[in-house]
Amino acid sequence: MSFSRIYDIAAARKGGPSVLSDLLPEVAGPGELAARGDDRYLSEVTRCVFKAGFVWRVIDNKWPGFEAAFEGFVPVYWQQVGPEVLEALANDERIVRNLQKIRTVPDNARMIVDAAREHGSFGAFLEQWPSDDQAGLLLWLKRNGARLGGNTAQYFLRMVGWDGFVLSQDVVAGLRREEKLDASPGSKKALIEAQQAFNDWHRETGLPYSHLSRILAYSVGD
Repeated sequence: MSFSRIYDIAAARKGGPSVLSDLLPEVAGPGELAARGDDRYLSEVTRCVFKAGFVWRVIDNKWPGFEAAFEGFVPVYWQQVGPEVLEALANDERIVRNLQKIRTVPDNARMIVDAAREHGSFGAFLEQWPSDDQAGLLLWLKRNGARLGGNTAQYFLRMVGWDGFVLSQDVVAGLRREEKLDASPGSKKALIEAQQAFNDWHRETGLPYSHLSRILAYSVGD
């Protein structure tokens, strides 16, 4: 099936092309990722880590408390904090007191600082990574960060505006319907198969990968 047919199914399900267009995610423009401060990347990656396996709205509602407790998420500070600081946060009622997830902050701060040291900023690092190799970026984040496997890193990239797909349940179902995916979701093979499918659809349509992913999801579920 050509992607135009997938688009037509999604548009019909959501109430027409104009409604569908309004539902598509924002994609960062040229220079926008590089302009974002490294503290905002540590904040967003931490938010995505805490959302994994939890009720998202609870984390969002408490996020001002997280910002206060983590003092603005400055990576150069958080990369070197001692265990006593993290243990104190595990008793801080302003945040969700999950020590295992709190302990990811120094690891992810170091990842951001190391990439920024080489590229000028973490946003500049993301900006230079091409969307046709999202699989490679996801593997890099999993290898260099903490708790960035599964869909966590995909949602992080989506939230900061990096142009990529998210292998949600509906997207996986759509890929299977189109016979583009036969590997187990979460496996390296599945990432590579999904990447190939979205690369092909991007060449066909010129649409951003984030839009292709969302449209495919809407052609399957709600």
